[in-house]
Amino acid sequence: MRLRALLDTDALGLRLLGGEDELDRSVRGVMTTDLRDPSRYLSGGELVLTGLAWRRDAADSEPFVRILVQAGVAALAAGEAELGDVPDDLVLACARHRLPLFAVHESVAFATITEHVVRQVSGERAGDLAAVVDRHRRMMTSGPAGGGPDVVLDLLGTDLDLRAWVLSPTGRLIAGSKEAGPALPAETCAKLAAEHLAATRTGRRGPYRVQLHGSTYSLFPIRSSGRSPQAARDVRETVLSDWLLAVEADAGDWPGERLDLLQGVTQLIAVERDRRDAARTVRRRLAQEVLELVQSGAAPAEIAARLRVAAPVLLPGLGAAPHWQVVVARVEWEGDQVDGGPVAQSLLEEVLVDPQATGPEPSDRIAVAHSGGEAIALVPLPAVAAEHDGSETGLLADALLQSVREPLSAGLDDDGRLTLGVSAAVHSAEGLRGALEEARHARRVAAARSGRVCAAGHQELASHVLLLPFVPDDVRRAFTARLLDPLKDYDRRHRAELIPTLEAFLESDGSWTRCATRLHLHVNTLRYRVGRIEQLTGRDLSRLEDKLDFFLALRMS
Repeated sequence: MRLRALLDTDALGLRLLGGEDELDRSVRGVMTTDLRDPSRYLSGGELVLTGLAWRRDAADSEPFVRILVQAGVAALAAGEAELGDVPDDLVLACARHRLPLFAVHESVAFATITEHVVRQVSGERAGDLAAVVDRHRRMMTSGPAGGGPDVVLDLLGTDLDLRAWVLSPTGRLIAGSKEAGPALPAETCAKLAAEHLAATRTGRRGPYRVQLHGSTYSLFPIRSSGRSPQAARDVRETVLSDWLLAVEADAGDWPGERLDLLQGVTQLIAVERDRRDAARTVRRRLAQEVLELVQSGAAPAEIAARLRVAAPVLLPGLGAAPHWQVVVARVEWEGDQVDGGPVAQSLLEEVLVDPQATGPEPSDRIAVAHSGGEAIALVPLPAVAAEHDGSETGLLADALLQSVREPLSAGLDDDGRLTLGVSAAVHSAEGLRGALEEARHARRVAAARSGRVCAAGHQELASHVLLLPFVPDDVRRAFTARLLDPLKDYDRRHRAELIPTLEAFLESDGSWTRCATRLHLHVNTLRYRVGRIEQLTGRDLSRLEDKLDFFLALRMS
């Protein structure tokens, strides 16, 4: 706003004492001070309000005004409540330095002037930003993308002093304004995403306000530019795929105009999101074609030919088909009213991105199809990484979900589950069918576990313990009761420790010496306890079969 507009506002009670030729100066903010040197708190363009408490004698005015001019302030307004009239020495100093000077009537509070200036400046900035956003939207909807979400967030930072970030539903940082400073910590991003998903599941209208680490954040959903909030039949169809805009501010105090502006910003970012989804179409189609060939039992040569076509798209610049891993995911909701395939597809594309990666397009090398309610990802591994020997090569199931478990659990609420299985790396087209079955089996293992978000990898499938979840509950209960109940009953009646002794004996691989040392017992005492276990159960702990039965019973209990 201009100084002239302040002077024309009667309610502010301002009287011009000098600087009539400078009234077209712009005011960018307001500051109240009685410091002799307030320069450290000035950035330029302010209207400075002062009660003159800094002035002790006439000699103080010149250095005070000089400091304000060097800081680039727009004008000085001096209150008349303390001294009655503004001193002549201050009027002369302002005139020498061409600094506009106002007198503030004693009946007008500085807070009134401050509120008026802030409201006007904020409104003008919002109007300017709205025009820029609208212009940017028109450019983006009619041609190539103009810089991505970062451009829009920079506008929020420079024009409205708002720190803002775009986050994925798993809490991955997609974009942030330069004004926002250092990137949000991963833990903060995950918690904001969890709060957003939880609020969305309850049906609350955005923006959602969150208190976190002493700061207030307002969370705005970013929905597809072609979809209204009511377009989806069920919120579960989109809750795990929508981005969010996190703004470090309390939107509850904002006027309607600013809320409308932020909604426009989310729509602008949604255009970028739609562009990214459109770019994924080719990769999704390639994955679908390969998947259909693998499941139909096509010849390995035909699958290899398709992979050679896919490799340049998924791994541009490498020139050769790499090793591959298969990841299978399923999102299931109670009642089966929602097709979990597209939800799992969108979610798996996000989960497979390195959580440390930023930007909207780090998933260029991931192809995900969906079929029969499950999503299947064909993940290329660069040959350099895949040639290393060992089972730890490539994606690890637990690592995939480590950073996304909290937000996804909030989005799944109490009626959804995500289960995920990961295959080992395969070196050729011949191995893809086996890798797909391995990933599916691992996912079934994960589904047998408790929890809303579960995963299992190929490394675990080699253990017979992973077969336990597929044994019916009543069979497991009968098996463990037959072997362990006599020991538990004996321990309870005699205050003995047969169960701990059995566990230690098995963990010591049946070594009497190691087990006795571990339990701090004499070997003869250990032999007595093991004999009692064998007597109560009718088993022989020298036999491998009986040792295995006890081991499984303890694991199932």
